Order: sequence, then C-alpha cells, then structure tokens
Amino acid sequence: MSERQVDVAIIGSGTAGLSSIGNVRKKTTNFVLINGGEVGTTCARVGCMPSKAMIHLAEDFHARHHLDRFGIDGSDALGIDQVEAMEYVRDMRDTFVDRVTSNSTDNMGDKFIEGYAHFVEPHVLEIDNGERVRADKVIIATGSRPIVPAAWQEAFGDKILTSDNLFEQETLPESIAVIGLGVIGLELGQSLQRMGVNVTGIDQLEQIAGLSDPVANQVAIQTFSREFPLWLGQAAELSAEGEQIKVTAGDNSCVVDKILVSIGRLPNVENLGLENIDIPLNERGVPIYDEQTMQVGDSHIFMAGDMNHNRMILHEAGHEGRMAGFNAVNDITAFKRHVPLGITFSDPNISLVGAAFKDLEEDSFVVGEMRLAPVGRALLLAKNKGVLRVYLNKADGKVLGASLIGVRAEHLGHLLAWAIHQNLSVMDLLSMPFYHPVIEEALQGALYHGLGQLDIARDYPVELLPA
Repeated sequence: MSERQVDVAIIGSGTAGLSSIGNVRKKTTNFVLINGGEVGTTCARVGCMPSKAMIHLAEDFHARHHLDRFGIDGSDALGIDQVEAMEYVRDMRDTFVDRVTSNSTDNMGDKFIEGYAHFVEPHVLEIDNGERVRADKVIIATGSRPIVPAAWQEAFGDKILTSDNLFEQETLPESIAVIGLGVIGLELGQSLQRMGVNVTGIDQLEQIAGLSDPVANQVAIQTFSREFPLWLGQAAELSAEGEQIKVTAGDNSCVVDKILVSIGRLPNVENLGLENIDIPLNERGVPIYDEQTMQVGDSHIFMAGDMNHNRMILHEAGHEGRMAGFNAVNDITAFKRHVPLGITFSDPNISLVGAAFKDLEEDSFVVGEMRLAPVGRALLLAKNKGVLRVYLNKADGKVLGASLIGVRAEHLGHLLAWAIHQNLSVMDLLSMPFYHPVIEEALQGALYHGLGQLDIARDYPVELLPA
C-alpha cells in the first residue's frame, strides 16, 4: 500500500477547506486536499447561490401584484413557466460551481485527491482508493448535510425533498409542506409559494428565522403568514394519504404532494475514523476545538466550517478555514472572531446582528425601534413592512446587536456589524451622514429612539462633532 508524506492534509474541498489553502501555501507546497463526493462547495451547489437565483426570480414574478399601484397595466396576464424557471436556477448554479472548481480543484494536479478519507492512526489517513497519506498536520473541513428523519425517508422516498435535491426538480409539485422555518425553510418556502406552489409552513418552535426578539418575531409571523399559512408550536407528523402525504401538527392538518425538510444539518464526521485518534469529542461526536485557533485540544488537528456545527454560514467557514490554515503552519495564534451576522434573504429581509435578544441581560440594555410603515423610501418601493430593533448598552450607548426585518435589511445588517466590530456607540453612528430618502433613515430613526432612552451626558448635540 502506497503512503504519501505531507506537511498538511486538508479533508474537504468546501469553502472552509479551500480557504485554508491560501495560508498553508504561504509556508509549504507539500500539502494535499482530499475530497469525497461532489466538488464545488455547498454554497455554490446547493446553498447560497441556487437559492438566491430562485429567490430573485420568485420575487420578480411576485412584484406583478404591485404594478397596478404604479399605473402599470397588464400584470394579470403574466405567468411563470416553472420548468424554465428551474432550468434557469440550475444554469446559474452550474455557472457558480464552474467558477469555484476552475479556480481551485481543477488546477491542483496531484495535490487534489478524490476520495473519502478516514484516520487509521493519528497522523495517517486512508483514502477509499487504498492510498494512504501521512500528515504532520490535518485540517478537518468535511461540512454538513440536511437532517431527514429516517422513518420519513423510508416511508415516502423521493417525496421528501431537502435543499440538496430541491433544485434538481424539473417540475414543481402543486402543494408542499415546508417543515422547519429557519433561514432555509423560510426562504425556499416563500419562493415556492410565489412560483405557484401551494405552501404550508410548519415549525415546532414558536419562532421563525431564529428570531428570539419577541416583537421582531411577531412582526415576522404576521408578515409571512399573509403569503402562506404558518403552523407554529407543534411538531409535524406524516402519514400516507393515497399517493400524497397527510401532514398533521396539533389541530392542523393538510394533504400535500411533497415535503421540504429543513430542520437542521448534521456534521459529516461519522466516517472519519475519529475513534482511531485520541481527541475529545462532544455529544454530537464532533471534536472539541478552540474557536479562536481552530485547534483540537493541543493536537495536530484543526477544524473549520459547517462540520463543527457552530457558525454554519459561508463567510464564517471561510474565516475559520483561514485561521486553521494559518495555525497549521505557524505558531498557534488566537484570532478575533467576526461579529455574528446572519441574513435571511426573504422578502422582506431578516438580519440578525451581534448579540441575540435572548442572550442579553435584562435591564442592561435599551431597544431602539423603528417600524417600516412610515419610512419614505420603503413606501416608494411598496415594501414598507417590517421593524428594526437595535440593542444599546444602557451604560455607554454601545451598539450590542439588532434584529432587523425590512427591505434591504441585508445592507443595514452589515452596517451594524461593522459598527459593533469597531465598538461604536449610538452617538458615534448618529454623528455620521444619513442621506434622504434612503432605507438607512429607518436605522437612523431606530437609533434616535434608542438614544432617547439613555441617560448619558453630552456636551454637544449628537449630530455635531467639534472640529
């Protein structure tokens, strides 16, 4: 059996694994990237990019409902060809996958090994083609996959969809139940409804899109339930109803053609042979690691990306990959983590920034709030639904976090994440320019509302800074 000696072996060619290579390559060219299954990253193949293609076309088609208020006639004659729409989604998906692979695995030569790897010794990996790799350092970046209850899959087969196979559907069902209304379920559920599918949304939690802020959550529920029914607070049960599926949740039931399951993701760790190396594992069977170094204990192994089940978002996977890659070839260094930033690309957007409402200590903060209803720019766009809720430290006015629901909240979320990263206060933000008329004025209104609840002495009006 052949054995190859390398300085670093990276398992997984997703965003985290690919991102680690840049820092590894700065110190050594003796590395390998090992990947089993599809290449092209979760984001490009089945995540960020095909979902955004679907969301965009669905939102454009839905805009016909607003055209009459602008004096534009004929929108009732517009239709959607679902087959062509899904073909467009796949075409866009393929474009992004090709871009990823053409700039990475396609050009790596023998540094890229196709196959599934598992540990046979702490420093030795065996590939399913029989090849072995002995590595001084190992970066595990094997990603995750959608959770599907085995009983559902066994009973209903190809009637069970996930984000992994939804975009492969050449035709869409007449009806579907979306079980799980986190980011993925809400985005895809709304898009399917707007593309002509009869959607029912179900979640055993009372919150949607990860919103722990009770006011923001209620606004979100009211907003999205105008488009399709939301059944919250009860787990879903499935049973056969002829060729269809009966879905029951509490007192609610419906019969649908297919189910879209979006109840979470599992880390891809079970076939890595972790039992053959002496490292600590958590209750999920995932190695316990330092979030600022990505190192597992004091071992030669590093973690990055979705498989650690921490911040399962592309930009975080990339950041973790860069940290892991750096520390695999340098002295171990702890790095500052990004300010948490999550975006649901629904309509309206939902953006969660910084500290979550549920994690803030009661009476330590105030909430600056602004409803979108009277905001001029939102009115002009016919998208004046939502609310902005910004959390400010009572003691010094520092921005702690926010829950935002509204048009272009994806951009407002970035502004606030950058502000928190720089440790800015509400006074700092209000001293900066706000153009008119823009959506940012809604954020300005929320900040003023929060400022009015703070008892902080100021020498000058907040809008003015001495030269």
